[in-house]
Amino acid sequence: MLKFFSLFSVVRGYNILVIILAQYLTSVYILAPNLPVGKVLFDVNVLLLVLASAAAIAAGYIINSFYDSEKDLINRPNKTVLDRLVSQNTKLSGYFILNFLSLVFASSVSFRTVLFFSLYIFAIWLYSHKLKKFLFIGNITAAILAVIPFFAVFIYYQNFSDVIFVHATFLFLLISMKELTKDLENIKGDLAQDYKTIPVVYGVSLAKIMLWLLSAVTLVPIVLLLKNFSIGYMNYYFYGSIVALVVFDLILLKSNKRLHYLILHNILKFIIVSGVFSIVLINVNLVLSRVF
Repeated sequence: MLKFFSLFSVVRGYNILVIILAQYLTSVYILAPNLPVGKVLFDVNVLLLVLASAAAIAAGYIINSFYDSEKDLINRPNKTVLDRLVSQNTKLSGYFILNFLSLVFASSVSFRTVLFFSLYIFAIWLYSHKLKKFLFIGNITAAILAVIPFFAVFIYYQNFSDVIFVHATFLFLLISMKELTKDLENIKGDLAQDYKTIPVVYGVSLAKIMLWLLSAVTLVPIVLLLKNFSIGYMNYYFYGSIVALVVFDLILLKSNKRLHYLILHNILKFIIVSGVFSIVLINVNLVLSRVF
């Protein structure tokens, strides 16, 4: 049982579940709003794309944990004790099995899908092994890799409307903030392992300034979504996001401990996760028609 929880911790099972939910809700309410809900939910190709994404992301968490084992021992000693209940050999075996399953699922959709996920798997490995140690490149790559799984369903539905890219930009900026906040949170381990992160190279003060600038830029897609697109009751989520970002900036102003950065990290995670559940607010009538 402990080894099961250890493996669940390594692959960030809770994150995988949120991503699966996000892909389905995005498909129903944003990418294919004119299709019957059942046709989307029971579309075998969508299921295979979601499973391919989940397997590739889980494998990515494993290889990331493998390369970051020494750093995590400094930054997250309690979590590392749990993660180490599963041997490195077992983790590597799981990594290859999950990637293989991802490509098997993708092959059932199309050859282009196999190519898409092959490149995605390689990009995750390259990020974990090399890119994450490089200044700026690591943060940008991490944010891009987090958004890419959604493009699998975007391409499937061939829906490239403006509103989708504005949503994607909002998510990309939030994830960029989360990655930079995580660098502040993990600065001790990054220093010990010679990771060239922004706080390590340029200092904590500049990293905070960049976070303030990013939070200001994040308002741009929020305003565009509120003013130019029909997003139903999801507008309340974006108003709430503005309040949460203001709280984030105020806490950031006084932050000087790892605990503070952990709180900031969790605020951003809350905005992202609550955004997933708020997608249903785009069309409440669709929800009610399926419930009653």
